[in-house]
Parts: sequence; C-alpha cells; structure tokens
Amino acid sequence: MKLNHVNLTVTDVPAAVNFLEKYFGLRNPGGGNKGFSALFDDDGLVLTLMKAGEVAYPKTFHIGFGQESDERVNEIYRRLKEDGFDVKPPQRSHAWTFYVQAPGGFTVEIMS
Repeated sequence: MKLNHVNLTVTDVPAAVNFLEKYFGLRNPGGGNKGFSALFDDDGLVLTLMKAGEVAYPKTFHIGFGQESDERVNEIYRRLKEDGFDVKPPQRSHAWTFYVQAPGGFTVEIMS
C-alpha cells in the first residue's frame, strides 16, 4: 500500500501552484484553475490544491520536501530569501532544515 495523494486547502490556488512548481519541481500538466489544481512529482505523488476562503491548519501542520544534500537545502533557502520570502536560515535539528510559509496558507519544510 502506498500513499498516492494529499489534498491541501489553500486561499490562492494559482499562487500555491506557482510556488510548488518553481521551488520544488512539481508539475501541473492539466493547468488547473482558480478553484482546483493537481500537481505531480516523479515518484507518483499527486498533490491536489482546493480553494477555500479561509485556511486554518494546526500550528505544527506542514508538508516536507526532502533534498539530497545540505547544499541543496541552502540553495532553496537562498532562492526563497532572494525572492522576498521571510525565512529563517537552515539549522541542524532532526535534519538540516528550515520552514517557509507558502502562498495559500500552508507551511513547507525543506530538509536533508
């Protein structure tokens, strides 16, 4: 048995899609719309996004993107910082990791 999809409720589907494509390489072949979109990775994951007026995830809720190296984590951190995201530098805890608030109202962890 394999988890094959996760649905996130977001306040801005196009902005969340752009973010996930740009920084994490997810693909949106169907194009989606302002109310729904499905993104895919190379390992069979389907991440669906549905629009809602409000999003209220629990404080510790997040999705994570594992990277192959600390250097790749640092590269994504630099790109996000240069693009104006409010991110704290990576730190060593359970992994080399940092978190970012994504457009649409959810949190993403980037770690190696």
